[in-house]
Amino acid sequence: MTATETTPGTTSVGTTAPGTATVAAADRQTVPPEEKYAAELEFLAAHDSGPRPPGWRLTPRAVVTFVMGSGGEKLKAGRKGLVIEPKFVGERALVERCVVTLAGERGLLLVGEPGTAKSMLSELLAAALCGTSALTVQGTAGTTEDQLKYGWNYALLLAKGPSREALVPSPVLTAMTTGAVARVEEVTRCLPEVQDALVSLLSERRIAVPELAGTPDGQLHAAAGFTLIATANLRDKGVSEMSAALKRRFNFETVGPIGSLAAEVDLVRRQSTVAVARAGAAYAVDDAVLEALVTAFRDLRTGRSTEGWEVERPSTVMSTAEAVSVATSLGVSAAYLPDGGDLLGRLPGQLLGVVRKDEPADAARLLGYWDGPVRRRAEQGAATWRTLWDLRSALEA
Repeated sequence: MTATETTPGTTSVGTTAPGTATVAAADRQTVPPEEKYAAELEFLAAHDSGPRPPGWRLTPRAVVTFVMGSGGEKLKAGRKGLVIEPKFVGERALVERCVVTLAGERGLLLVGEPGTAKSMLSELLAAALCGTSALTVQGTAGTTEDQLKYGWNYALLLAKGPSREALVPSPVLTAMTTGAVARVEEVTRCLPEVQDALVSLLSERRIAVPELAGTPDGQLHAAAGFTLIATANLRDKGVSEMSAALKRRFNFETVGPIGSLAAEVDLVRRQSTVAVARAGAAYAVDDAVLEALVTAFRDLRTGRSTEGWEVERPSTVMSTAEAVSVATSLGVSAAYLPDGGDLLGRLPGQLLGVVRKDEPADAARLLGYWDGPVRRRAEQGAATWRTLWDLRSALEA
């Protein structure tokens, strides 16, 4: 797929919808994966000509390669060669199971702690399968059944009565009728009665429109290629518990934290570098600061240091996404503030801001971490941790 092709539910790059202004991709804060990686998607479609599930743009094998990368190998398609960059840091087996689930037309539910890249993985899968990740419903307590099924253009409804023309499809219905991938973010934040609108949709693969009963549009059927990816945070498990009927329509896959320290440091570096560049600055966070930052996050997340020392875990999820935010803040400080170059000096305050998000009393747990692993590493002669130990007073303010 090229960046100028139109996909279901999207406007092609360079076109302007009536009454709106076009924002060039280079000027956007974020670019959807189908545009950002358009060259890779087009290349993979030509590279792997094997069998594809109905409606898919890539083979299942090519989808996995798109998400996980080609391992530095330059793939060949005719005279062209391209190295596919890795986009998701996690287990290849997890991605393969997700792709198999979607190929079998089962609903896929990605669950895990906040900040484990569930949404990013769902975007990448949707972009690879159908060419758009835009057919999305954000689940909240205010999400209605209409947002999962359909609504009405009331001006047309009053003027002409119920008709397909007056029906306003939801992103899910658009995905159904065009054979695309629908995404429902934070599905467990939707009220149970709203969630259950997905039950018949996933089992019968059609939506009944009672207002159009007796017409060809009384039943709207799913086209080949339609599937649904939902996400849910484990922290929200008790907000709106899914019914047993809805659970049976999904295959559950758990997306966990990144296992490798080096891989997490690399990811934090790459993503914070991009974020600082968007802020108009050069990146100046050195590797020693990044490693200390990510190590602290991992220790507090797991309740155990890399050396095996016990650590009291704060209530806040010390996610990789939060680590990226802290690294970005440090990078922006270094670029724009007069004393911004003292990044280690700013790190304790940044960590304190993170751990106090859910429970202010967690500041004591961070202080305990300083009195434990940070002090021990300082005593063992680690220069970075010696500096951090000397900054302990910043946590007592």
